[in-house]
Amino acid sequence: MRVKRSDCVLAVVDVQDRLIDTIAEHQAVIKNIRALVQAAKVLQVPILGTEQEKLGDTVPVLKALLPDAPTRKLTFSCFESREFKDKLKATGRNTVIICGIETHICVMQTVLDLLVWRHKVMVARDATSSHDPIDREAAIHRMENSGAMVSTSEAIIYELTEQAGTDEFKRILDIVKDRRTSKEDLPRARRKPQA
Repeated sequence: MRVKRSDCVLAVVDVQDRLIDTIAEHQAVIKNIRALVQAAKVLQVPILGTEQEKLGDTVPVLKALLPDAPTRKLTFSCFESREFKDKLKATGRNTVIICGIETHICVMQTVLDLLVWRHKVMVARDATSSHDPIDREAAIHRMENSGAMVSTSEAIIYELTEQAGTDEFKRILDIVKDRRTSKEDLPRARRKPQA
């Protein structure tokens, strides 16, 4: 099953200052979320951000791109927040593309609730992570077994774009190229030594 932009919402879950430095491969995750948000804006896909209480603001590079202030919540599942649920309902869309942190807590609980309420869910595998990669992998496996689709940020971007040769596609291509070549956002372990 392919996702269609006319039915999609992008949910950016809890990518916050006080948590981000503890997350495995966090720079790559931020880079991929940034590309998803930029593409969603070009493709006119609604974006819903969330922040867990007491974990600070959304990281600046993403907060600057979000069209609206993130929903503050105490619940781990975004879907248990009345404000988030109301914002999602107001879009009139049923498919949620989800990214953010931590995969095994807020992301997974949100996905499981969305599935119970008959939403279609696409998890951006390379745009979500946890403190421990084992937790992330177990959560990805559980979400997929529960009925969520799992893909990558670039695959999702191209699936939503649908065709080449348009002005829209040219803007998307710039986003994808920037994502592929941006070295400053790569995790330190992947950076090449400078000459």
